[in-house]
Amino acid sequence: MGTEPRRGPSTNYAALHLQFPTPTDDNRIVPSVSFYQAPEPAAPFRPGALVIATLANPREKIWGAILNLSPSGLSMRGVDISSFDDFTAQIRDGEPFAAGVMFFPMHRVERLELDLPEGTLPSLAQRFAQKTGQDPAPILVSEFLPAASDDADAHDAGGAHDAAAEAERKQSANAKDSSKATGDSPR
Repeated sequence: MGTEPRRGPSTNYAALHLQFPTPTDDNRIVPSVSFYQAPEPAAPFRPGALVIATLANPREKIWGAILNLSPSGLSMRGVDISSFDDFTAQIRDGEPFAAGVMFFPMHRVERLELDLPEGTLPSLAQRFAQKTGQDPAPILVSEFLPAASDDADAHDAGGAHDAAAEAERKQSANAKDSSKATGDSPR
């Protein structure tokens, strides 16, 4: 037979390399968590989230946006639920608003729930937007939290401030359109 080794797939195993993607490269186009990676926990109670806080001693309910949540307590900006309608009327009428910045020690925080709609009942944030034509989140957090995205495009650099300004522009445009439709002329 000869001394020359036989060539073929059964004798040259070192030359055979399978190309497997690394665990994080399974689908580079879809920005989802791979099943190879442990999922990151969702953080629904993050700064800027609109919540209803139920407090004890004395019992109060506060609607507003979270500024900070820590083991020591809850910092938020908002209003007492009983003052919600007055607060929305104040914003709708263009008056300066007085949503308080508050800190509640954790021993007072009895319950914290996201402000979400319940079936056909709108959330307080939706009611606020219907009455004022503005998104409540930028109004409540714009002075205290950084813009949502620091790497946004140049036209989005204003973040929360631009959202409130855009809502005001839409509201004034709607008012002009309605005055033209009724034949009223601004004086």
